[in-house]
Amino acid sequence: MDTIGSREPNSMLPVGAIIVGVIGLLLGGYSAISLGNVKRTLAEHQGKMARFDSFESQVGTATSASEKATRDIGALTRSTQDAFNQVGAELGNLRGAITKLEESPRARSAATAAANRPAANAAANTGAAAAASGAQAAASGGGDYVVKSGDTGVRIARELGISFASLQAANPDVNWNRLGVGQRLKRP
Repeated sequence: MDTIGSREPNSMLPVGAIIVGVIGLLLGGYSAISLGNVKRTLAEHQGKMARFDSFESQVGTATSASEKATRDIGALTRSTQDAFNQVGAELGNLRGAITKLEESPRARSAATAAANRPAANAAANTGAAAAASGAQAAASGGGDYVVKSGDTGVRIARELGISFASLQAANPDVNWNRLGVGQRLKRP
């Protein structure tokens, strides 16, 4: 029995080693499968990170394009405002020229009518015209300016050869945005 008893513990040792080896193989296989899953997940995340990098560069490009568009719009706004200011000044000049042209034919037609009348009527008309212009000068007070169609404060000041500020100082009660034809302004 001694022989049999001493064999039994020895025979169990290889079986235990086989069981431990199988468990080691199973754990190694599970580790390999888990490592494969981790590598696959990491590869998927790298693709997503590449897309994020792509989005980041696109956002940077869009931001710089937006800033450039903002600068361009500002420049366009300034140039448009300058153009409107120039057009406004030209419209004012044209309005003054039209007023002068409208007044010119009236003076010519009065002169032509006076030339066509007999000398006596012409003399009477000349006296009447002188009296009328004297009456107009008296009505305007000599030192006053009578507002005409198309006049602005700046244009009146320029016509009188003075600054707009001095014209405003001489006429503090005048609303310069609503000048009326025939309105009297004091000359400084």
